Amino acid sequence: MNISMIRYILGKVTFIVGFIMLIPCICAAWYRETEGIVYLITATSLILLGFLVALKKPADMTIYLKEGLVATSLSWIFMSIFGALPLVFTGEIPSFIDALFESVSGFTTTGASILTDVEAVSHTSLMWRSTTHLIGGMGVLVFLLAVIPTKGGSQVNLMKAESPGPTVGKLVPKLRQTAKILYLIYIGLVVLEAVFLLFGGYTVFEAVNTAFATAGTGGFGFRNDSIGSFSMYGKWVVAVFMLLFGVNFNFYYFMIMRQFRKGFDMSEVRVYLSIILVSTIMVAISIRGLYDSLGVTITDAFFQVLTVMTTTGFSTTDFDLWPTTAKIIMFLLMFCGACAGSTGGGVKVSRLMILFKTLKKELNSLLHPKNIKKIQSDGKSIDHDTVRSVNVFFVAYTVIFVISMIIISFENYDFTTTVTSVTATINNIGPGFSAVGPACNFSAFSAMSKLVFIFDMLAGRLEVFPMLILFHPMLYKHIFASAKTDYIEPLSRK
Repeated sequence: MNISMIRYILGKVTFIVGFIMLIPCICAAWYRETEGIVYLITATSLILLGFLVALKKPADMTIYLKEGLVATSLSWIFMSIFGALPLVFTGEIPSFIDALFESVSGFTTTGASILTDVEAVSHTSLMWRSTTHLIGGMGVLVFLLAVIPTKGGSQVNLMKAESPGPTVGKLVPKLRQTAKILYLIYIGLVVLEAVFLLFGGYTVFEAVNTAFATAGTGGFGFRNDSIGSFSMYGKWVVAVFMLLFGVNFNFYYFMIMRQFRKGFDMSEVRVYLSIILVSTIMVAISIRGLYDSLGVTITDAFFQVLTVMTTTGFSTTDFDLWPTTAKIIMFLLMFCGACAGSTGGGVKVSRLMILFKTLKKELNSLLHPKNIKKIQSDGKSIDHDTVRSVNVFFVAYTVIFVISMIIISFENYDFTTTVTSVTATINNIGPGFSAVGPACNFSAFSAMSKLVFIFDMLAGRLEVFPMLILFHPMLYKHIFASAKTDYIEPLSRK
């Protein structure tokens, strides 16, 4: 195992987190808040630490798949710990477990919170919370791919471990260029949303915070009612951009390159939009009796369907008070998720499509055993390895989901709270139902339950396997063998 490369990547990630932490420092200077001093000291320390750790380049810059998985999981764990430090040091979240929960929720773009009064938090920390969404949305390692030169095209192993979806593809021959294109599209959409919100009369702080949280499909707000008190214009701007950030970013590349046919031939995008349309109509019909205005009914239905489908977590109303039909639809959407290659969480539309196509193939084979037909998507055959990985993903996902529910059940919350709290965290959604609904938070859970939620959020964001591999005994045999070869034996010879 290339331990030196893992160390180098961790150093670079630490440096980037420290550099990004300067953003809330700017906010602190604008609002003249003393919390900015804590963020500045922490940021400077992380920049220095990252620089020193990554100072020596590895002799071998190759990233194999196991290095990619380990580097990814450790990067996100360290990133979350570093992100929690200023929240603790400022005293705004004194408990480290609570601060870690908030940090993990931010970086994984979950949006679940332990804060009971968001408006009591400084502008500086609110800006940091939304900034973690910005970083976590596209992924810090995808950003590194555009910066770090690696050997032999092995960058794909790093991208596989962090990028959402069953497969990872290149938009252009070089993966570094693909990473740059993805980030340019990402930042472009962020700026565009902020501009639209500024035109709607929102302040720079409000527009930037909301754009950051929407971009990462995270949902951290700066008001206690999320964006319930936003104007109708503001709600629709956020809704439209939630829709856009939930689309596979390959679609935007095809649009920019004027390859319109390729873009509109993406079946995943069509299914994604169809699910949103049908769900909105069904929810609107279900909740029509709760509203006096048809416009408000459609707005709330469309917004809440999008916020759950894209796993953003914003709310314009407490959907926990909706009729049973609407709540069931919302619950099912929690598992669906957005498109692969987007910033959304959940299982992903593409995986569900492959799963249903596999089911259809198996049923056909029962009727016609000699008729061997491959599963296809967008005119291309889906290889066996992809189908197998999807099946294994669902098994691993289900195991984690069930074990998490059993552990959380010892808290003795009601059934709805127990099930939806795990659903909301492992799918990176944020709010659930009952005690974790849109009007509530996760502060009442014990430290043990919060640690379970932290693992679930990381596992959900990293597509399960990078987190599970940390529990595999064989991994540590590889690490020990590599450390013995690289460090222990040379020292013994000396």
